[in-house]
Amino acid sequence: MRPLKLVMSAFGPFASTEETDFAALGTNPLFLINGPTGAGKTTLLDAICFALYGKTTGDEREGSQMRCDLAVDSLLTEVTFSFALGDIQYRIRRVPEQQRVKKSGDGYTVQKPEAQLYRIDSDGSEHLLVASKVSEATAEIEQLTGLDADQFRQVMVLPQGKFRELLMADSKDREKIFSQLFQTQIYRKIEDKLKLQASAISKAVLEQRNIRDGMLRNSALDSDEGLNTELAELSPKLAQAVESKEKASLAFIDANKQFESAKLLVNAFDAQDKLKQAAEHLSEQKEAIGQRQFSLENGQKSQQLKPVLDVSQARETELTHAQSGVTQAQAAKQRSEQALALSQSKFDSLSELEQQLQLAQNEEQKLSQLVPQLQGLDSLQKALSLATNERDQAKNKGIEGQVTLAGVKEQRQAGEQHIPLLEQTANEQVNAQQVLTAQSELIERYQQWQVASHHADNTEQALKQAEAKGKQLRCDAKDKGEAYDQLQLLWHRGQASILAQKLNPGEPCPVCGSDVHPMPAYSEHTLPTKDELESSKQACEAAKGALNQAIADYKGLKAQLQEQVKLRGEYSQKLGEWASHSLDSLQSLLKKMQLQVNQANVAVQELSQLRQQIQNWQSKERDLQTQLDAEREIFHELQNRVASAQGQSDQACIAIPEQYRSIDALNSAINQAQNHLTGLQQAINTIRQSHTQALEQDAAQSAALAGAESNLTQAREQSNKAQAELNAELGKSGFSDKQALTQALLSTEALKDIADEIAKYQQDCIANQTTLTQVSNKLDGQVKPLLTDAEALVATSQTEQREAEQSWQVLQSRVSQLTQTQKLLQEADADAKKLEDEYAIIGTLSQVANGQTGNKISLQRFVLSVLLDDVLLEASHRLQMMSKGRYRLIRKEDRAKGNKASGLDLEVEDAYTSKVRPVATLSGGESFMAALSMALGLSEVVQAYAGGIKLDTLFIDEGFGSLDQDSLDLAIRTLMDLQSSGRMIGVISHVSEMKEQIGTRIDIIKTAQGSKTVIVLP
Repeated sequence: MRPLKLVMSAFGPFASTEETDFAALGTNPLFLINGPTGAGKTTLLDAICFALYGKTTGDEREGSQMRCDLAVDSLLTEVTFSFALGDIQYRIRRVPEQQRVKKSGDGYTVQKPEAQLYRIDSDGSEHLLVASKVSEATAEIEQLTGLDADQFRQVMVLPQGKFRELLMADSKDREKIFSQLFQTQIYRKIEDKLKLQASAISKAVLEQRNIRDGMLRNSALDSDEGLNTELAELSPKLAQAVESKEKASLAFIDANKQFESAKLLVNAFDAQDKLKQAAEHLSEQKEAIGQRQFSLENGQKSQQLKPVLDVSQARETELTHAQSGVTQAQAAKQRSEQALALSQSKFDSLSELEQQLQLAQNEEQKLSQLVPQLQGLDSLQKALSLATNERDQAKNKGIEGQVTLAGVKEQRQAGEQHIPLLEQTANEQVNAQQVLTAQSELIERYQQWQVASHHADNTEQALKQAEAKGKQLRCDAKDKGEAYDQLQLLWHRGQASILAQKLNPGEPCPVCGSDVHPMPAYSEHTLPTKDELESSKQACEAAKGALNQAIADYKGLKAQLQEQVKLRGEYSQKLGEWASHSLDSLQSLLKKMQLQVNQANVAVQELSQLRQQIQNWQSKERDLQTQLDAEREIFHELQNRVASAQGQSDQACIAIPEQYRSIDALNSAINQAQNHLTGLQQAINTIRQSHTQALEQDAAQSAALAGAESNLTQAREQSNKAQAELNAELGKSGFSDKQALTQALLSTEALKDIADEIAKYQQDCIANQTTLTQVSNKLDGQVKPLLTDAEALVATSQTEQREAEQSWQVLQSRVSQLTQTQKLLQEADADAKKLEDEYAIIGTLSQVANGQTGNKISLQRFVLSVLLDDVLLEASHRLQMMSKGRYRLIRKEDRAKGNKASGLDLEVEDAYTSKVRPVATLSGGESFMAALSMALGLSEVVQAYAGGIKLDTLFIDEGFGSLDQDSLDLAIRTLMDLQSSGRMIGVISHVSEMKEQIGTRIDIIKTAQGSKTVIVLP
């Protein structure tokens, strides 16, 4: 992956929008990210990592915590990163969760996190891959790069201090770091799972043993031998108990049989007694049954005569109804005759009502003819009233116009008299305005001269102080420079003496190769350490920097003073005599003149307004005069219209009667006439309809009366005939009269109940006699037994059987318990054997995987040791180059003392001494070279283990300040080798030598308004 462009908005220390164009650095560049502490060097890497994965490089801060406090509220925190994978380019934009200003209204709202991912083709066209979902964008990036966030930080970003910590850590700490870098937690999970399984199996074995012991205790046994012995003793006793139980059961069955036989015989004697009692009870019911038989026979005969009786009763009912119909018809006939007589009298008076109807119609026609005439009179009166009102309004309006015109003339004349006074006041104050303007300019220049003089005095004083400080700093820089030069000279001269101390007779010199050492170098002075030399160098550089800053400040103050003196001279020439006056007196004079000018301005403004008002009054006067003339003409015209309308109204009133000259009175009269006409017509129609209905009703009632009398005659004949038939049948059947027949008459259900009752009585008699005969024959010669003897025999045999059953139950329960316990013990032994066999495998694996064997190396530490060997091969290759072949990193394979973890400890092999020693014995610069070598080697190995993914970029956030010049050159040469192999290398450092050797830079400029980025090219 190759970065192309990074755009940050309100991110970290960057308050505004900053754009970093990595493409402008060139192809496969080695560049420096330079800037002071806290400027935001590491923030560039945080922004790249956040844009891709939503996390920072150190994973110490969330994206929501990266907003710049100096950013304006309207600027959203976001990062846009463009990068290339092969020939395809991508762009991703990511916004963290944050508080933003509401789009409408006051206050803030929560901005949800979002991300957009685009693919950019070679022709520049863009394709949206992810619209907004953060998790989808992260998953897509992981699929494209083949790395997750942790792996990306491992192989592309080497964070500050991480690998120095890794270099000096012991096996236990290095295991934690490596497991995070190589994601070997799966092996730790295997260890934990095996340990957990082994522990579970061990607990299960112990549990099985406890269960087995519990089984024996529950059975009141001490051991398996006791179980077997007790089973052998109980077997013959159980067989004897079974035999005794079976004998007792047979005896109990025989006693029960004898008891049941005696019980049956006693029941038979009891049944014979009950049958005899039932026979006596049936004999007592015989007379009542005879009466029920008589009722049944009479009821059956009455059922045969019932149809004749029903016909007779129906004919009597019809006769009663016919008599009632004749009575009702006679009454209705009388009512219809009375109504007909009344209707006939009204019908005879119709001629008089018809004459009244004709008169009402004529009156209504006359009133309707007055409506148009009255409407015309009303219109004439309305026109007269309207014309009168308009005439009066015109008259009043003319009077008001005359009054208004007089007032306007009076105002105009008063304004013309006031104009000369205002013109005189304005002319007298013109010169005062001119003088005021000149005086204001002079006072302003006077104030500027005073300010310039004060600034010049302050600058002159500061210049003297800067000059004194510069002299002091120059002396200090000189002293510290000489001290550093002296230490550097001693250090360089002392290197030869240090090398001479390591020479051995007969061994070649590492410088010239000679094995003869006639005059080894010797130093008379105490040699400075590298730290002392570096501290003196930094002090010298700091003193030089302070001196250069003081010189720059002095030059700036001197130029500022020259400019201020020049400005003060210019103001002095322009002021002249004004410079001798005080500012208070000048300002007092200026206030007086300003008051006069204000008065003149007011007079001029009033004069202008008055002239404009007079013009308005003159225009209004002309308009009012014109309007007044027009209104007079309108008044005369309206006066003529009123006279004409009055004449027409008087003429129309003559043709209409006085009582009908109101439209409401006329309409009321017409309505009354119409209502009277309608009432007469309705009365005539009602009389005619009533007479017709009375005639029809009387005819209908006459016909109804004749029909009712005919029905009565027929009903009387049928009733007499039915009565004669009934009397004849009563004489044949033996009933004395109709009442006797009615009393004997029963319903079919009642007859059936009586028949069933008689039949049941007869059946009960037969059944009782038959059963009594059978029981008597069966008991002939038998004697009724006593049940007490049989019950005593059953109780005795039952007790014997219960005792035998209890004896057998006790033995059987104990034998069953022992047998079941024996079976469960066998199953428990089998389960325990299975668990022990499983523990033999899982337990051994757990001990090996968790490092509980002789070498004390766990499975994860073993895997990490293999990975560490690969890392050390790559790291040693680079360390040998940077240390000029002296050092090589190796892994310590000896077991640590005690229970301390081992297998991942590091040692360094020194080619100069041919000895292996701990890495902690390396100096600061050597430790950094070893840590950098290990970091680069680790990056190569992790990249190789990441599925062959090729990464074209590497960022190193590590301090180079502990290296001397030669080591620094070697480290930079190593980075250049990586660059020449096709990698983009970015180094974060503020070491000045790095700026001298790496010309391509991204400078981070720190300001009070936020940091800025600037690309510097060689």
